[in-house]
Amino acid sequence: MDKQKREQAKKNVIEVLNKARSMELHAISQYMNQHYNLDDMDYGDLAAKVKLIAIDEMRHAEMFAERIKELDGEPTADLAAKVQKGQKVEKIFPFDANQEDNTIAEYNQFLKVCQDNGDSVSAKMFEAIIDEEQIHYNYFDNISDHISDLGPTYLAQVAGTPSATGLNTQGFVARQQGA
Repeated sequence: MDKQKREQAKKNVIEVLNKARSMELHAISQYMNQHYNLDDMDYGDLAAKVKLIAIDEMRHAEMFAERIKELDGEPTADLAAKVQKGQKVEKIFPFDANQEDNTIAEYNQFLKVCQDNGDSVSAKMFEAIIDEEQIHYNYFDNISDHISDLGPTYLAQVAGTPSATGLNTQGFVARQQGA
């Protein structure tokens, strides 16, 4: 591959890495907004888990930024979408499950771009992050099902639970894996 083709391949990868970073920055802002609202509604356990997922997304955004810098690119600070504010608890979890599902689909496409442009390092990073996004999707989808199936009974059970996540900065995935 000549120098011009290598530069174009690098540019293609940086483009999808920045799109992914923008999606992560949106997810961070969205989930932190939901965390504050769930905490205000006194659904502490739900608020705490959403906060931990936001921390996972922060780690993903940083991983993308570091890879972009390694490729001599400039990481974006733009959010992929506008934050939806003031969501009811019944709307938050299906919304987030849908967002994670869309992210997984997009990242699979971005992974293919990395492979097609000969960047196995970025492709492996997408593979690892897709696995974590799947864990997020499963959590959001399960909570959405609980709220849908059990309604006020489920919400009453989680009302008044603590929202503290402690000083530990591990995200949701790390805590699930006992790290």
